[in-house]
Amino acid sequence: MTDSTSHACPALLIAAPASGQGKTTVTAALARLHTRQGKKVRVFKCGPDFLDPMILARASGAPVYQLDLWMVGDTESRRLLWEAAGDADLILIEGVMGLFDGTPSAADLARRFGVPVLALIDGSGMAQTFGAMAHGMATYQADLPFSGVLANRTGSARHGEILRDCLPAGIKWYGALPRSTAIELPSRHLGLVQAEELQDLDARLDAAADALAASADTTLPAPVSFAAPEQERHIPPLLAGIRIGVARDTSFAFLYQANLDLLRELGAELIEFSPLRDRQLPEVDSLYLPGGYPELHLEPLQANQAMGAAIHAHHTAGKPIHAECGGMLYLLDALTDKDGARGELLGLLPGSAQMHKKLKALALQEIELPEGRLRGHTYHYSELACTLTPLARGVCPTYKRTAEAVYRIGRLTASYIHLYMPSNPHAAAALFLPGVAPASTASLETAAAQPA
Repeated sequence: MTDSTSHACPALLIAAPASGQGKTTVTAALARLHTRQGKKVRVFKCGPDFLDPMILARASGAPVYQLDLWMVGDTESRRLLWEAAGDADLILIEGVMGLFDGTPSAADLARRFGVPVLALIDGSGMAQTFGAMAHGMATYQADLPFSGVLANRTGSARHGEILRDCLPAGIKWYGALPRSTAIELPSRHLGLVQAEELQDLDARLDAAADALAASADTTLPAPVSFAAPEQERHIPPLLAGIRIGVARDTSFAFLYQANLDLLRELGAELIEFSPLRDRQLPEVDSLYLPGGYPELHLEPLQANQAMGAAIHAHHTAGKPIHAECGGMLYLLDALTDKDGARGELLGLLPGSAQMHKKLKALALQEIELPEGRLRGHTYHYSELACTLTPLARGVCPTYKRTAEAVYRIGRLTASYIHLYMPSNPHAAAALFLPGVAPASTASLETAAAQPA
């Protein structure tokens, strides 16, 4: 029976006026600061993202999950917060974009669950106007639970004091992070550099934590009460005994922790392998090829012909393959990076893709498959030309122009869409279940090349 007791835990949602202000750096600094003090910190990321959670997991020492009122849903978001509150000393939620941007926004999530907002503001080149920005964020929506502000990228300790002293009454000062290459996190075209690629990441996190500790009172905020879920969550063992090979290395790493947890709850055994390094597949029934950076590893992926042959044999045997974004690009005939270097890849999905320097798609997506309806998102800089007729196309709840194609050949399903599998556990299970697909597959008839 489900525990009906509400759980209380201090919590903050870290937001900013816009993207690129340093939300991940600040959230990670807070997580590392309180973790070092012996507290159990649970961190969530608002909205779809893979790279920020890698940093936040390193900072807190615990897995990071998504919260989103559309993709994850109200019920599941509430359950995740309730479970974390029963186990943690502090909950931190990194917001998405600007505090009030999007539908639903980070402010909507804060309001729905009563989580107070800590607004970080880039203080570089600013003095008393910092106070005006803080006042505006605090009062723009009267019913927003607002706690205080933190200054990022300050020029000196004195600069931080000037920003602190200009705050209106009732807005708490959470400290300052200086403008410093020893603290800030490097990025590339899809976002932050992956955690495992940053050799000095722990030193950066500790430096940021030290700066916060030196600039403000680090006592925890007041506890927030999180209500218990109304219904018990039941996941049937639909994948009991099924072994799923999960591609995981610096080329394929964009995985929701919730997806991995769900597949295990469904009964599957997950076995990681590296298309970059391994010469053969593990003994598995199905494959999961997630997104990542195949464009940064064209040479070793092309050279590993033994792995290519193993994946071909898996497909020829009629075994399921689910490929998302970068995983789909790996299946193509060829991929060309933004500098014009071309890699000949697996050739399981007819077509090719070209990387561009500008973003090609960023949107939430809902897709109706023969297995059922699933939600997720898309985010890519490449453009695809594929000769298959799509099995289905995604629908965006806000930006209707984005309608990503889903392709299917036998038991291979591929798309730019990163699925959030807990949005429909039964449909997710069916993608990996050996046997006949639940409906007709896309034909190999040539269609017009379709940019996605």
